[in-house]
This record gives sequence, C-alpha cells and structure tokens, in this order.
Amino acid sequence: MFERLIQRMDRHSKLLRAWELKGGVSAQVTALEVLLSNGEVRKLVVRQHGPADVARNPHIATDEYKLLKLLADTDVPAPAPYGADESGEILPSPYIAIEFIEGETILSAPTPNQAIDLCNQLAAALAAIHQADISSRDVSYLPKQERRLSEFLARIPADVADMAESSLIREALQRIEPSPPRNKETLLHGDYWPGNMLWKNGRLVAVIDWEDAAIGDPLADLANARLEIAWSFGTEAMHHFTRRYQALMPCLNYTSLPIWDLRAALKPAIHMSGWGLDEDTERGMREKLAWFVKQAANRQG
Repeated sequence: MFERLIQRMDRHSKLLRAWELKGGVSAQVTALEVLLSNGEVRKLVVRQHGPADVARNPHIATDEYKLLKLLADTDVPAPAPYGADESGEILPSPYIAIEFIEGETILSAPTPNQAIDLCNQLAAALAAIHQADISSRDVSYLPKQERRLSEFLARIPADVADMAESSLIREALQRIEPSPPRNKETLLHGDYWPGNMLWKNGRLVAVIDWEDAAIGDPLADLANARLEIAWSFGTEAMHHFTRRYQALMPCLNYTSLPIWDLRAALKPAIHMSGWGLDEDTERGMREKLAWFVKQAANRQG
C-alpha cells in the first residue's frame, strides 16, 4: 500500500524500506525511504490519523497539509508536506505525508543551563508561530480556540472529579465575569509541549504534530506550554520560558494568563488517570499540577 502512496507523488519512484516510528498516540506513524525517479533518495513520514481524531474532524489530514504548506512561507520550523489523502483508496484512514526530519525529543534536562537553553529556543519557536502572518491567507478550516474550549467544557459532567483540582478550576473559571481580556487572534499550535519538538545537536529543528492547530488568543498556547515545561524541566524552567516569551512578545496583554493556566490544567486534571502512567510518574505529575493550579488561582485571586 505504501508503494501506491509514493507513486502518487512520483510515478516512477520505488519504496526502499518502511519502518514504524514510536511515540505516536493518536496516529499510526510510519517512516519511508524512497528512491525517486531522478535518483534522489528521500525519507518521509506518513501519519495515519486514528478514529477519534477523524471523528472530530474528517478532514484532519487535508487541513494539516494546507497549514504546513502555509507555514513553509514563514519562520516557523515545521516539516514540509508532500501530500494528503482522506479518500481511503490507498490507506484505510486519512493520512498526511511529510518531510522526515532527523532529530530526537527531549523530555528532561540534565542541568539547569541546558533547561534554560531549551526554553529559550522553545520560546522563540512559539513566538514565531504566533507572529506568523496569516492575515491574507484562508485559514477558515482551522477551528476557533474559544469555541473548541466551550465545547470541551460543555462535555464535562457536572460531578466529574478525577482530582480535587478539577473542582477548584471549574469554580475559579465560573467566577470569571466578564470574559478575560483578549489579545488579537493568532495561529495556535494547539498542543505545544516538548514531546512535539525535534532537536538535533542541541538545536530545535522542527515543531511537529499540527493536527490540533487553531485560531485564538496566543496565551492559550503559552499556558499549555508552561504546564508541560513545568512537568518536563521544572518550575524554574517554566518561569524562565515565560519571561523569555514575554520579552519576545511585549505587545500582548498577559492579564488573563492565570485564567489560561487554569484552562490548560483542566483537561489533565480530569483525564490524567487514563494516560497509562506508572504510579510514581502520575503522583509526581499530580503534585506539580496541584502546584500549577494553586499558583494560577492565587494570581487570579
């Protein structure tokens, strides 16, 4: 089946090998090595989206392809797209074929200095995403972050309580009236965390997995990244990342950042028990999440 896929890109190409890439949660990820008709050997990645993502957005592969084409004209380090298909004629589920980028994910920093360096690069890449000029491009296929959030909140049962913090978050959010100040809407990655970054020789070479991209307040991405960085690199690294991002994006209104922190914490507060974590890892993440929620609630007052 992969032979048909690559021949759609280059009719006289030849598949040399294929191997599964580990780490995919919501998608099946396969790497291909291809001999093109001009003699060039190229590697690419094929991501087949899972049933839950397809049910949420039947055009998820095509939408991601269009977005990556748009990002090719910006300073955002994203993989180049080669093709996408949602017909089911070649693969049973929608897929996108993208550039294979040599790199690794880094989910922990052995030294404080390395954490600072990683956070500087993470902040710069996030600022580049939020500064990407999409004003003249058709991005109507991307959902609005506020609507996505409202739909998520509406699906939460009133009595859900995976942990005490979920109740605290819901109560704090319900007290917020009127709506928090909004910044100008920008492109959002939607799932900005260290696991969606590729690094090579200490340099951030790619931001990957754009299927959750949206349009909305950039503080939504910032808050999610803050929580994830606190988990991966520690709270001091989180504060450094935040300061660096703010220095790169001084025009934003950060008044509502505690609110976005609470919103970012709600999903893991409710669903962490279903992530398949070992006991020690889950306990440590819950402790850090509890701290994150309390600092946000205290700052919000």
